[in-house]
Amino acid sequence: MIAAHSMKGKIVALFGLGGSGIATARAILAGGAEVVAWDDNPESVLRARSAGVPTLDLRQADWKQFSSFVLSPGVPLTHPRPHWTVDLARAAGVEIIGDIELFVRERNLAAKADAFIAITGTNGKSTTTALIAHIIRNAGRDMQLGGNIGTAVMTLEPPADGRFYVVECSSYQIDLAPSLNPTAGILLNLTPDHLDRHGTMQHYAEIKERLVAGSDTAIIGVDDSYCAAIADRLERAGKRVERISKRMPVRNGFFADGADLFEARDGEARLIASLTGIGSLRGEHNAQNALAAIAACRTAGLSEEEIGQGLATFPGLAHRMEQVGRIGPTLFVNDSKATNAEAAAPALSSFSRIYWIAGGLPKEGGISSLSGFFPRIVKAYLVGEAAPQFAAALGDAVPFEISGTVASAVAHAAADAARDGSQEPVVLLSPACASFDQFQNFEKRGEAFRAAVLALEGASPIGGSDGKSH
Repeated sequence: MIAAHSMKGKIVALFGLGGSGIATARAILAGGAEVVAWDDNPESVLRARSAGVPTLDLRQADWKQFSSFVLSPGVPLTHPRPHWTVDLARAAGVEIIGDIELFVRERNLAAKADAFIAITGTNGKSTTTALIAHIIRNAGRDMQLGGNIGTAVMTLEPPADGRFYVVECSSYQIDLAPSLNPTAGILLNLTPDHLDRHGTMQHYAEIKERLVAGSDTAIIGVDDSYCAAIADRLERAGKRVERISKRMPVRNGFFADGADLFEARDGEARLIASLTGIGSLRGEHNAQNALAAIAACRTAGLSEEEIGQGLATFPGLAHRMEQVGRIGPTLFVNDSKATNAEAAAPALSSFSRIYWIAGGLPKEGGISSLSGFFPRIVKAYLVGEAAPQFAAALGDAVPFEISGTVASAVAHAAADAARDGSQEPVVLLSPACASFDQFQNFEKRGEAFRAAVLALEGASPIGGSDGKSH
């Protein structure tokens, strides 16, 4: 745990008592402050009390006593309207922060010679975060991984010399971290997302920009207009900027040409790595993730050899183009995290002979935007409530069957792929749908796919396919 010593002797209000909220409250208490915590969910309040966290309905509290208000990032700060606690804090002139801000203040207070890499963007955050963490850990460094990737940042080990922090940051978390100052800040890309919480695309982009604006080195993907403008603006302001591109050469920074990765200085480029043969980093989107990881790890002082070894041994993330296993030449890939058409596109673009398992609880827009990938699909196996809708969208363009369940789809797709005869047919679960019609979440759906694959006769698991090492 990182004790919040920056709050010592103060009284702090906290709202949001999920797992990270309780962890944050404990960190504040451990730092010598008092906490007054609350949640709209009575069960969460009871859990916090049983964990030793003092609770009080913040509607009844005297807000003049609070020095800070720590808000869960899942609670609306601005849109569609501020949460009632936000109104109370603002009326009392109390600062509103989150757990990432507490972490930053502790790191600044400790003044240790550690490296802090923070990652944000609309797409690819978790893979990039996990890749950077893997490279650093594989190089034998002391590495702490947390933030939006699933581990509450205040539960990490405290700052120490030689300790690296790799922290994924959502826009919600950045909005609550005014002092965010990573050694290397990464902004991968920007497309419209979470506009219900940020109001406009411009506001969303401004929040994301804060992460790289506060960093010592700003690593920015320049393949979309928003990020390209941010890179130009920060460079004009005197910030050290490393541009990355998965599609075009850059004058200074890092870029990809297919699977080959280059570093450019003053327009002169040299090959520094290749993703050829690294199954966990297939596709243009993963080229961007790898470029960001290389730039960040170089900034943090790792050698090219250490970075190369880390790239080559990266197992990938569970449920994100996760290579589960093989039967002969057939590769089985779990991309259960693809809960809409846009999220399924990277996987469909990465393989040429696809036996596609798709469907679940349909989302607005369906799969019409994926029609450009239909020639890559040998056959589709449709599951869940979306099956009739997807069948209509595929029409005569792609052969399909209504498989009903993931287990049935796996069995039928595996049998068909075994007769394919190509070098590497791929059975791909990339549902383009939510999971809630058949599964509690996309993780459970991915686990069901993995179990069905590994139960097939002759299936050989690929490293990390138990889902525990990602």
